[in-house]
Amino acid sequence: MVEVRSPYSGKVVGHAPKSGADDARRAIDAAARALESPLPAHKRAEILVKTAGLIGRRHEEVARTISEEAGKPMKTARVEASRAMSTYTFAAVEARKLVGEMIPMDAAQAGEGKLAFTLRRPIGVVGAISPFNFPCNLVAHKIAPALAAGCPVVLKPASATPLSALLLAELEHEAGLPEGWLTVLVGPASEIGDVLVEDERVRMITFTGSSEVGWKLQERAPRKRVKLELGNSTPVIVASDADVEIAAAKLAANAFAFAGQSCISVQRIYVERPMFDAFLAAFVPKVEALKVGDPGDDETDVGPVIDAGARERILDWIAEADGEVLTGGEQDGLIRPTVIANVSDHAKVSCQEVFGPVVIVNPIGSIDEGIERANGTRYGLQAGVFTASIDIALRAADRLDFGGVIVNEAPTFRSDQMPYGGVKDSGNTREGPAYAVREMTEEHLVVVQR
Repeated sequence: MVEVRSPYSGKVVGHAPKSGADDARRAIDAAARALESPLPAHKRAEILVKTAGLIGRRHEEVARTISEEAGKPMKTARVEASRAMSTYTFAAVEARKLVGEMIPMDAAQAGEGKLAFTLRRPIGVVGAISPFNFPCNLVAHKIAPALAAGCPVVLKPASATPLSALLLAELEHEAGLPEGWLTVLVGPASEIGDVLVEDERVRMITFTGSSEVGWKLQERAPRKRVKLELGNSTPVIVASDADVEIAAAKLAANAFAFAGQSCISVQRIYVERPMFDAFLAAFVPKVEALKVGDPGDDETDVGPVIDAGARERILDWIAEADGEVLTGGEQDGLIRPTVIANVSDHAKVSCQEVFGPVVIVNPIGSIDEGIERANGTRYGLQAGVFTASIDIALRAADRLDFGGVIVNEAPTFRSDQMPYGGVKDSGNTREGPAYAVREMTEEHLVVVQR
């Protein structure tokens, strides 16, 4: 059995059966058999809707599970549980409207007298690998679209946070999902992941995690469809015409949610120089007002990072940074929300993904400089801009080299139906049920002579 411990207290909060390579092979066997008896679209949709309803009925239990295993504050964990309901609901819609398209055959002389259309069919068995930071909703973003598309799933959740995935699987089966359509395997990636990569019956791998691991997966499985949602070093540009109070409030609230352990957690803030001092005067007190402590307390805003190794790495990066630490640092084994001003672009907290409660704030001489420095990273998931000018907003949207640009909102924003994904080292796909379902199906052409 795998012991699951609270990142906050270190106490055991649950156990999960430990799986290995043989279990992965058996799970793929079961998934392949499930494909032999396809579920009709209406049945898949019904199961997904029922699962969303079961999450709603057991909402507090789901949130508590997230909080205990991941150290996520309860107020944030409840939001994640609600978002998982949305993810299943949107996936159910996609199951009911999964269609191909008509082809205008008589647009070419050779096509005269012919009728043509496409059908969308499930790609096959999907191997899914999910991270620790959203142990419920990011699992939902793997499972729900796959089932909507008609694909059985073999899921490997993060070993630190498997309990939410196991609970979701329980709710799926309670909703009527037949055996073989979903198997959750908790164990070493070196065993389970290797089987998912090597077994030819797994036609697609969907992975959320680090860039280093993700791109190696793609290299090892060149004949599979490998879809990657990876990291970021999230930038925000604050123009001199922005509402400084709104920008400061939104960024303080979103930069440190779940202790900054999100791919789109705000990490780099670039403020036009005339606004720089006013922004810091508004931002730092709001950061210092965040409550740090026990994630089980309903008033807590910032809890622990996932483990001691992550804590020590983040503290080392803070110590190495060449700017001025305005607030933050260690407190009773936790990392307080940390703000560092005037940091070089070469510091680790600037050019790498911190994945912790650390934000840098630098002055810029112009919006163009801000765009250039925001783009000065190997990542490209989401970026943000605060401005009252539609011209600045559209210029930033056009020139920021990121999968998403969020205007007058923290770039930590994500709504579960929207296309979400990055460019460059941040990945090669778009999640959100409507977009993931497309990736999990194949298009087949039918031509009929009339």
